[in-house]
Amino acid sequence: MKATLTLDSDIADYLRERCRKDDKPFEQVVNETLRRGMESTQPPAVSKDDRARFEVAPHSGGFAPGVDPNKLNQLLDELFIKEYFEKERRIEKQMSEEAAQ
Repeated sequence: MKATLTLDSDIADYLRERCRKDDKPFEQVVNETLRRGMESTQPPAVSKDDRARFEVAPHSGGFAPGVDPNKLNQLLDELFIKEYFEKERRIEKQMSEEAAQ
């Protein structure tokens, strides 16, 4: 297959140097270099029999007795509301103190 390829200058220099050192044509050096790169990125082939069996061990969710995980959002909402009212009280107190001065 023929293809036009634009190489960065450092890669082209490296390939030309390999051609000169190995006394091989440019096309052959490019193909060999690409093959080496492809082999190093592929995981080794493992047959189904060679793989270790993977099992998931179940465990409890860790909630204390009486805690309903379906109501956790409700608890979060209640905490936000409590925080909101405390903040409002602080602001009102600060405003009343500033008005008294």
